[in-house]
Amino acid sequence: MTDAVSSSAVVGEAAVAETAQGTSVMVRALIYALLIAVSFIMLYPMLWMVASSFKPDNEIFTSTSLIPQDFSLDAYRRGWTGLSVGFGQMFLNSLLISVLVVIGNLFSCSMAAYAFTRLRFKGRGFWFALMLGTLMMPQHALLIPQYVMFLKLGWVNTILPLVVPKFLAIDAFFIFLMVQFFRGIPRELDEAAIMDGAGPLRIFLKVILPLSMPVLATAAVFSFIWTWDDFFAPLIYLNDIQNYTAQLALRTFVDATAQSDWGALLAMSTLTVLPIFILFILFQRLLIEGIATTGMKR
Repeated sequence: MTDAVSSSAVVGEAAVAETAQGTSVMVRALIYALLIAVSFIMLYPMLWMVASSFKPDNEIFTSTSLIPQDFSLDAYRRGWTGLSVGFGQMFLNSLLISVLVVIGNLFSCSMAAYAFTRLRFKGRGFWFALMLGTLMMPQHALLIPQYVMFLKLGWVNTILPLVVPKFLAIDAFFIFLMVQFFRGIPRELDEAAIMDGAGPLRIFLKVILPLSMPVLATAAVFSFIWTWDDFFAPLIYLNDIQNYTAQLALRTFVDATAQSDWGALLAMSTLTVLPIFILFILFQRLLIEGIATTGMKR
């Protein structure tokens, strides 16, 4: 009798566990289906842009399908060669500015962060608080003074106003990001390097930087993306179409007083998005690691 009761209990528990497992699988399936549906809704505008770049002009705004009825590469040809200056030149301008900004931010912000975390100097707390205060200052409040200064220096209509300030550690966000990461690096490594005769510069180059690849990659990726997508600053400082960036070039395809070439605009917009996707795919591991470990004690 006891054995029969025990067997019934075991069978009942197995049935309950099987039912719970089946319910859990159904819940996960529903969650995944919901996430896929929401992801598709969020990605639909970009997918539509890419698909429309391969459509004839008369099909772009008359069809919501992502599959072109008449596949055509004519929009890419018009967009690449349709302006007085080839789009490739503007693409290279954006690439040059973005790369120089990345180098400037990594060089200057890492040195500033190292000074705030490892060096002792008078007023360090005050200067760090002042640096953080610049995060709350609207960029537009500095626009006119900066423009007047760069105009007197003769830098307007060159890439210098977009690049040179980045070598002077003006991006407080990246300094703060690196400060938080550097604080997690054990000071015992600095002390060991000092015992070997290393000075502050050598400690920075040989100890801090090799251990800071995740946060450096994070700063590099964000610097590149923000600079590549920037429209306002190039609009203010660049007047000659020879110096235009890719974002300014996209504006020239749309004209309120004349005919707009939407096909070429969508085609070139697709091309300008590609570098960001490629950069994220290449550095996503370091990017996620840098964000996840910033500010954590290790």
